[in-house]
Amino acid sequence: MTNFYESHRNLRWNKLQDVLPPEIGELKKLTHLSLSFNNFKGEIPKELANLPQLRYLYLQENRFTGRIPPELGTLQNLRHMDVGNNHLVGTIRELIRIEGCFPVLRNLYLNNNYLTGGVPAQLSNVTNLEILYLSYNKMSGVIPTALADIPKLTYLYLDHNQFSGRIPNAFYKHPFLKELYIEGNGFRPGVDPIGAHKVLELSDTDFLV
Repeated sequence: MTNFYESHRNLRWNKLQDVLPPEIGELKKLTHLSLSFNNFKGEIPKELANLPQLRYLYLQENRFTGRIPPELGTLQNLRHMDVGNNHLVGTIRELIRIEGCFPVLRNLYLNNNYLTGGVPAQLSNVTNLEILYLSYNKMSGVIPTALADIPKLTYLYLDHNQFSGRIPNAFYKHPFLKELYIEGNGFRPGVDPIGAHKVLELSDTDFLV
């Protein structure tokens, strides 16, 4: 039982507030850290990158500000990262700027923040991604075809941003992709059927002629 408490910290729904101190990086045995649904503010400390065994990081539903530290990409065991529903800024390009970043990351939740810029083709180098959740940001530009090269990408949420252009055909042929949400953007018409086993949500997309 002692080992469990050394490796797991579940403090969600505790009305905790103030900044998350850099000393969090001293809990070297942590594998699971859940601080979601609190009132933490300030920046996400880059010292979280000092937790070599961290696998699951839940920081959603707080009031974190600033940029997501790219140092988190050096975590060799991180499988799940959720920083959705905060006040974070910056770009994905900044987040993945460290070569070889996020080597085993499967689920990346960046939704409901203030991220800008586009989806860089280099994101396809995060080859283990299965869920990519970018909804409700201020991102723009076209969606790169290279993103469809992520072999096991299963759920892709692009809705309610400022993306434009067309959805590359490669996404409609992806063997694993089950759900693709694109509504609330400025995509051009020409969307192909995605297949009976998949969901393509188009309900309030602002198509541009």
